[in-house]
Amino acid sequence: MTSPIPFVANPDYRFAGEWLAALRREMPNECIVPLNELDAAAKPESRFAIVINPLPEDIRQLPRLEWVHSVWAGVERLVTDLADTDLKIVRLIDPQLADTMAEAVLAWTMYLHRDMPAYAAQQRNRSWMPLDYTRPHEKTVGLLGLGALGEAAARRLLGEGFNVCGWSRTRKALAGVDCFAGDSELPAMLAKADILVCLLPLTAGTTGLLNAERLGHIPSGASLINFARGPIISDDALRASLDAGRIKHVVLDVFDVEPLPPESWQWAHPSVTVLPHISAPTDRKTASTIIAQNIDRYRKTGEIPECVDPTRGY
Repeated sequence: MTSPIPFVANPDYRFAGEWLAALRREMPNECIVPLNELDAAAKPESRFAIVINPLPEDIRQLPRLEWVHSVWAGVERLVTDLADTDLKIVRLIDPQLADTMAEAVLAWTMYLHRDMPAYAAQQRNRSWMPLDYTRPHEKTVGLLGLGALGEAAARRLLGEGFNVCGWSRTRKALAGVDCFAGDSELPAMLAKADILVCLLPLTAGTTGLLNAERLGHIPSGASLINFARGPIISDDALRASLDAGRIKHVVLDVFDVEPLPPESWQWAHPSVTVLPHISAPTDRKTASTIIAQNIDRYRKTGEIPECVDPTRGY
């Protein structure tokens, strides 16, 4: 009989029960047990666990743990919380997530491209005023991040006729995409973007990446979408650019503090669209299938799935 799999979820997470049910459906031959229900004798024997933003003190209840499988693609919090351990971290790599994100990038790019914020403002003012139409091939969308998410988003945007450029830490080559790499090429990429989309992971190198200086390279009147993590963009610099009218509009799905506090300036700013971190929700069904496959392979071969590089943070 295989050993039980600890399921360690943050106590504040609302949907732990739904995740547990989905994982059990995909792994009917496994015994997946919430940490607080795990037998005391089983805790010291556990070599791996499935986790959802676990508390570090909960992880310490499993002293022989070697690796954890996160249900999320973004693991910056997990990397930080487990930095003082030797635990290997496996993050979710799900093609469905990339497809969902690409859909969101296209949808909100179109929202900006077709001047939806301006028309919403006109409706509030009871103003009937058609605006000039610009075709997609006259606009350039810049993608910050050319990993799985960026590549999927680029394909969607190219399919709709937009010009696409992209930036990554290391050199990438994507068909139809004008690719830039490294700090020295970032200003040139920013200068090309009519709509800038941030899809970068949050790491020590990307925190505060879009500061006042770099936001200054974006063309006046450009718009911005952040579907990555809030701290990548300097909050004060962004507000200053919006107030000065240099950035026309920003769609924010992520923030330094979530949920966004009621007193936050973004709620009432006329040039901000606030979203509640919904651009690419993880699909529990497809994610659970991938986690089940990874665990089955580990059971059969002893090989831990591809792990996060703690120096990169992803």
